[in-house]
Amino acid sequence: MKKQNRFKSSIKWRFTFIFMGLIAVLFIAILLANSFLLEGSYTMQKVSTLENAYSTLDAMLGSSTDTDDRVDQLFPSNYDTSNPETETPATTYLKSLSETSNVSVIIIDTQTDRVFSTFGDLNRQSQKLNRYIFGNRFGEKGKILASFDNYIIERNRDQNSGNLYIESWGYFSDNTTTFIMSMPISSLRESVSFFNRFLLIIGICAMVIGSIIVYFMSREISKPINEIASLSEKMSRLDFTTRYTGCRCDEIGVLGNSMNVMSDKLESAIAELKTANNELQSDVQNKTKIAARQQEFIANVSHELKTPIALIQGYAEGLNEGLADDPTAREYYCGVIVDEAKRMNIMVHELMNLSSIEQGKDLPDFALFDISKVVHGVVTKSDILIRQKDAHVEIDIPEGTMVWADEFKIEEVITNYLNNALNHLQAPNNISLFSEKAPNGTVSIHVSNTGKPIPEEDLQQIWEKFFKVDKAHTRSYGGSGLGLSIVKAIMESHHQKCGVKNTRTGVDFWFTLDSEKKSYS
Repeated sequence: MKKQNRFKSSIKWRFTFIFMGLIAVLFIAILLANSFLLEGSYTMQKVSTLENAYSTLDAMLGSSTDTDDRVDQLFPSNYDTSNPETETPATTYLKSLSETSNVSVIIIDTQTDRVFSTFGDLNRQSQKLNRYIFGNRFGEKGKILASFDNYIIERNRDQNSGNLYIESWGYFSDNTTTFIMSMPISSLRESVSFFNRFLLIIGICAMVIGSIIVYFMSREISKPINEIASLSEKMSRLDFTTRYTGCRCDEIGVLGNSMNVMSDKLESAIAELKTANNELQSDVQNKTKIAARQQEFIANVSHELKTPIALIQGYAEGLNEGLADDPTAREYYCGVIVDEAKRMNIMVHELMNLSSIEQGKDLPDFALFDISKVVHGVVTKSDILIRQKDAHVEIDIPEGTMVWADEFKIEEVITNYLNNALNHLQAPNNISLFSEKAPNGTVSIHVSNTGKPIPEEDLQQIWEKFFKVDKAHTRSYGGSGLGLSIVKAIMESHHQKCGVKNTRTGVDFWFTLDSEKKSYS
């Protein structure tokens, strides 16, 4: 059924059927015209020929100088078709009329009974003219085609042979010269019938041959159209790999090239839509992650603050209820409250600092400075803690190592790295601060210690807020779990990297800085 519908809607078959229909209508019209109009047109032409012949002969008779014997003057009795010397303008005209239009003529001078004829049967035609003139036709009256003052043109049928003739008979303007001119038309209908049969055969052959030609021509036309249709179908399935490959310069070629342009633009538009959709999905996922992190952040903050608040509340209630009667107990209770309050204050300060950096409110103030001086300054400030840990600190950063960064924020990074190294220090209690230069113009600052390595599964999580490898150990030195998160936020605001790796003796933390001035957007 689908194949049948495709056959009916095919352009090449439509063209073929239209051509066949047009040819059929054309030939039917020609056949009808031949059957009904040709005979009439032919008759009118013959009538016109007889009218012109009468006018010409009448003019010749009127121009004759010899009014008494004008017929003999124009049509000499010694006229011989084979003798040019006997030719006159009148005989030449009648000869031409006979050859071209098959017109036979009898001219009779009623005064002299002089007769000129191109008929073979002179007597019979002369008698017919007399019967016509005097009205003794004996049933021979035909159909009048044209009537004038001096003559009549009519269609007659010969009673002996049965043939049809168009005859003109009457008087010339001198009223003394009679005539009859006859043209046979009996073969006209046979000619029309024969021509119709011949035309029918030719029409059928032309229809068949023309249909074949039109079919193949229309197939050549429909081939690129089918190609374009296939291309559009693939485009509807979002397949833009296929292209129109024709080299035509006509409207079909323009359409094909336009389809290629549209395909490229659609492909580009869909790619942009996919990119935008991916970005939108990414934004949604990021917002979901941010929401989840916010919830996690709130939960972590609540958890981290819950313990110091509970301790402060518990020891404060103990003091209020008089559980610490002696000065030592009261001092212990108050010390716990003060320590937990300090812990809460530090945590809130670090949270505010981290939030400010992450939200882009606390942007780095870039300047060129000597990183070795900053490192020595941080180590000096931490001298008390270093001595408490009995640590051996070694600094291997050449003086004059210039970097481009925010000096105060980098100082905070180094401080967090150093405090983290001290809090997780183990024998032989060595801490090393050193620098490395890279070919790309960056300087990496390392803070390594001797101690227990970080589990591999925790290496990427230590930068997350409130993440603690050893929670009990972290609480013992008052850690909030925010120091490394602050480090990562500061380095990201500098468009730099930071990281950590386990070594054979401990853990190595590092970050990078530019050794020359650069702009950041």
